[in-house]
Amino acid sequence: MTLKHALILTLGSIVISFQPIFSQQITPAQKLVLNTGEDSLTAGTSSSRTVISGYGSAFYQRDMNEQMARATLERVVLFVGHQFNSKIAFFSEMELENAKVQPNAVDNGFAGELSMEQAYLKFSLNPRQYIVAGLFVPRIGILNENHLPVNFNGVERPMVEQLVIPATWRELGIGFYGRARRIPLNYTLAVVNGLNDATFTHGTGVADGKAEGKGAYANNLAVTASLQYYWQNFRFQVSGYAGGTNGLNARKSDSLHLNHGTFSLPIYLGEADIMYSNKGFSAKAIGTMISFPNASDVNKAYANNVAKVMYGAYGELAYNLLENSVKYKDQQLNVFGRYEMLDLNSSIPSNGIYDGTLKQQHIIAGFTYLPIPNVAIKADVRLLHTGDENPALVINPSPARVPYRVNNSFLNIGIGYSF
Repeated sequence: MTLKHALILTLGSIVISFQPIFSQQITPAQKLVLNTGEDSLTAGTSSSRTVISGYGSAFYQRDMNEQMARATLERVVLFVGHQFNSKIAFFSEMELENAKVQPNAVDNGFAGELSMEQAYLKFSLNPRQYIVAGLFVPRIGILNENHLPVNFNGVERPMVEQLVIPATWRELGIGFYGRARRIPLNYTLAVVNGLNDATFTHGTGVADGKAEGKGAYANNLAVTASLQYYWQNFRFQVSGYAGGTNGLNARKSDSLHLNHGTFSLPIYLGEADIMYSNKGFSAKAIGTMISFPNASDVNKAYANNVAKVMYGAYGELAYNLLENSVKYKDQQLNVFGRYEMLDLNSSIPSNGIYDGTLKQQHIIAGFTYLPIPNVAIKADVRLLHTGDENPALVINPSPARVPYRVNNSFLNIGIGYSF
C-alpha cells in the first residue's frame, strides 16, 4: 500500500474504505477533518470486512444558581459496519443516552433514550462520488458530521449547534456525495423526510420536529445541500436545508386550516462556517439562521408558540500547549475559549409570546487534554446571560422553584473516547 492511500474507520458518519488523498500536500485544516474519519468522501475496498467500534462520553455539571450538581453517562454509541464488496457497504450507530431507559421517566432532567443514530447503505460510484440511502446524518454545520467527543472542545457540544441547527440531526432519505476532480471542493445533495410542525416545542427550536427514523411523515420532504472548500490552512463551508413541515393528508390539513403538500409550510435553514488550524492554533466560527414564514398558522393549529426567525453564531479559539513539546509530542493539551449567541425567538408571529430566556449569550473557557488521540479529558466553565423571564410563560410555579436569574454559571468536567 502506498502513502497515497489510508485506511479510514469512521466513528461518526462511519466509513470503512481506502481513500485517495488529494495529490497536493494536505494542510493542517484538511487533516483536522480527515483524521476524524467523518469527511465521508471515500471510495470502496475490494476485501469484505465487518468492523465494530464506538464512542461515548460522561460528565459532571454544577449549576451555580441552583446549587445543584449532576452527573450522567451522557451517551454510549456502538458502531457496526460491513463492507459487502468494493461498491456496497453498510453503516450503523446505536446510541444509548443517560445510561438507562425507563418508560415515562425523567431523572433530574435527564431522560434515557435508546435510538439508531445512523443505519444506511453506501453505494460507491467511483473514487470521488457515492450515494447513501437510509437513516443518515446530512452535512449541516460543523458538529453534525464531526460529533465525536474527541473532535470538539468543551464538555458540552456548542449550544448554537445543539439548539438552532440542531445536531445531531439525522433523517431518512437518499444523499449524493462527491469531490471535484481538480480542486479541493466537496459537495452534497440529499432528499430526506420533512419535519413535523405538530411536535415543535417552545424553547427547543425545531429539534422536536425531527423524526429520526421513527414513523416519519413522508407526504412532506426536504432538500439539503452543502459545499466545502479547502484553501491553505482553512476549510470553508456553506450548507442549507429547505423542507415542508406539514405531513398530514388533505382532510386533516383542511380541518386545521393548514396548507398541505410536499413542501407545505416550509422551513429554511442556512449556515456558513470556517475552520483554521496551523502550528497548534485552531479557530472556528459559524453563523446560522432559520426562517419559518408560516409560524402563525402552526401556532393557531397547535398552540406551540413557535417563532418565525431563529439564529445563532459562535467563534472559538484554541491553542495546543504541547505543540512544541518533544517529550509529549503525541499528546495534546488544548486551551480554548468560545463565545456563543443565539435567539430562538428573534422574530415571533402576532399570536406568539416572546420569551426573553431564549435570547442567550454563552462564554465558555477551559481545556481538553488528549493523552492519545482517542481519549479526551475535559473541563470548562460556561457563563450564561439571557433576557428576562416572561411571567406569562410560567405555569403553576412551585414554591420550591429557584427564582429565575438572567446570569448563571456552570462548571463542567467530562471524559470522552472513541475507538
